[in-house]
Amino acid sequence: MPFARLATATTPTCHLGLGLAAVGRPGYITLGRDRDLPADRSVDALRARTHELLDAAYAQGVRYLDAARSYGRSEEFLADWLAARPEVTDVVVGSKWGYTYTAGWSADAETHEVKDHTLATYERQRAETDALLGDRLDLYQIHSVTPDSPALTDKDLHARLAEAAAAGLTVGFSTSGPAQADAIRAALEVTVDGVPLFRTVQSTYNALETSAGPALARAHDAGLTVIVKEGMANGRLADPYAPAALREVAEETGLGCDAVALALVLRQPWAGVVLSGAATAAQLTSNLHAAAVDLDEDQLARLATLAEEPHAYWDRRAQLPWH
Repeated sequence: MPFARLATATTPTCHLGLGLAAVGRPGYITLGRDRDLPADRSVDALRARTHELLDAAYAQGVRYLDAARSYGRSEEFLADWLAARPEVTDVVVGSKWGYTYTAGWSADAETHEVKDHTLATYERQRAETDALLGDRLDLYQIHSVTPDSPALTDKDLHARLAEAAAAGLTVGFSTSGPAQADAIRAALEVTVDGVPLFRTVQSTYNALETSAGPALARAHDAGLTVIVKEGMANGRLADPYAPAALREVAEETGLGCDAVALALVLRQPWAGVVLSGAATAAQLTSNLHAAAVDLDEDQLARLATLAEEPHAYWDRRAQLPWH
């Protein structure tokens, strides 16, 4: 598996990754993002911002980079960055298929992405991804699997994914929604010729949404690499939106709310890679301080009180505006 490369990395930030959802397109649902990006959100402006973040991330030890077909031009921006830096050979590159970007480079579009987990969409988007990332792609994930996703039962799709795996590509899936745990458990049962299909899982887990924790632990025990997304709860755990308990713990550590929030995820024994969704280099550096945060039992107990009921959390997320 490509994530074996991280096992030999020596930098403290090697298990922190950079997700490009917030900078690959002009609109996203992270709180405060309207201030984080420049007024000019042209393709060239966001390409430059993405490259700035990738440079900063690599220089500070980040070795996992995460894109998706639906993140606007994130794959294109990442491919450009890799092509300009042939000496960068030690990163793990992941992307996702299953959502199609439909916003036409507008932050005000009525629909930003359309979900479709059919074999036809996989074939189309795999070709699109290959045209950009080629053999630099290490991991291809089904984007946002839910318990009712046809990707869990489509044998023809499973066979094609198994072919990709046999050719050297790591096959994984991501989850979203209040039933993440059910989706993870169902995906762990998917096999092709008796062999488990999926080798990675990427799920939302943070101080407010902890419901997938036991299922992620089970996935880890089954040998999957666990990637955690939305550790900042789409900005709800960052200043100035962070709840009081998080702000108090952050003040005690002398670091930012973001670093503490990500540290809480990093300390989970099943967490293989924890993503930063930073939109600025300063945010990224602050996020990466998570590797230095040491939380005591009292602080952990106070942070545990922040967990919300999953349906309430996801209802709140659905109401976040696209900035």
